Amino acid sequence: MVEESIEIFMDDFSVVGDSFEHCLENLAQVLKHCEEINLVLNWEKCLFVVKDGIVLGPKISKRGIEVDKAKIEVIVKLPPPITVKGVRSFLGHAEFYRRFIKDLSKVDNPLCKLLETESKFVFDEGWFKAFECLKEKLTSVPIIIAPDW
Repeated sequence: MVEESIEIFMDDFSVVGDSFEHCLENLAQVLKHCEEINLVLNWEKCLFVVKDGIVLGPKISKRGIEVDKAKIEVIVKLPPPITVKGVRSFLGHAEFYRRFIKDLSKVDNPLCKLLETESKFVFDEGWFKAFECLKEKLTSVPIIIAPDW
């Protein structure tokens, strides 16, 4: 079933098909197999017959892959981090969306310098501009079209 009717990532899977009827046939096979091997599904987390949804962070739809709008609202309201831990957390979040941000390493360079052990943790104009620029890029990302293999 893998590669033909089901896509698996870690503990999640998606059942796919060329048509609605084909999807239902594949779903029936997958659910039957889950029952045979005593795999318990959490029905509250199951989604059926959806055209788009959140998969491991990004929103997946016919239009492609995009950042979840709820996460964009959180980033817009985010104040500048004032500790090394806060900067590291913000950069980790930005890194998760690396594929959406062109030249991320150039944009986040002033923030990364704050994490160097030899440098002093000093807030300056360059640091703040980098933070605001990165925040802007995280909240105005383009949609990425997935390749049609």
